[in-house]
Amino acid sequence: MLSMLNAHVDLISLFWLLPVCFMFHDFEEILTIESWGNKHSGETADRLPEKLRNQYLGTLQMTTRNFAMDVLFVYMLIVSVTVLAVFFSFYLLFLSVLALFLLHVFTHLGQSILLRLYTPGVITAVLIALPYSLYAFYRLLLDGIVDGKDIGLALLLLLVLVPPAVLLLLRSRKRRHLSEKDSAMSALFSEKP
Repeated sequence: MLSMLNAHVDLISLFWLLPVCFMFHDFEEILTIESWGNKHSGETADRLPEKLRNQYLGTLQMTTRNFAMDVLFVYMLIVSVTVLAVFFSFYLLFLSVLALFLLHVFTHLGQSILLRLYTPGVITAVLIALPYSLYAFYRLLLDGIVDGKDIGLALLLLLVLVPPAVLLLLRSRKRRHLSEKDSAMSALFSEKP
């Protein structure tokens, strides 16, 4: 089966499949995040330690629009690293994003297992992100495009860049959530009977 797949998927297509797979995965999240949050944010927040609860408050009450804005930013990043890989043969950032995409599968699985319920994105994480990521790493290694050292450097880069990026994202979501609450309160009090 892999030999048939290798024969039909050229390397350029393999690279461009990352933004495609990402969007299929994130469409599932975009379409379900707000309704899921409205239905499950209370019970989900109760299961989190208080320190984590405060950090994830904005995420648990995410609107479709706000989540789509986050996805757009990440999508632009993914397209940019794909362009660097395809047109300039610069693979380090692509490998880092690919590794994050693969690891992201396990956050979805972990959330679903911890909460014992469907979480937005878990289906496409398992059916799309996991097989694509594993195949992409396999293929890039098989074709000699990258080696273990490249993957090690990409993982090191990932370890350096992801924690501050996640903190910034969570702070931005929390700030946006508080701003929306303030706007809603202002609108409520500014209405005239």
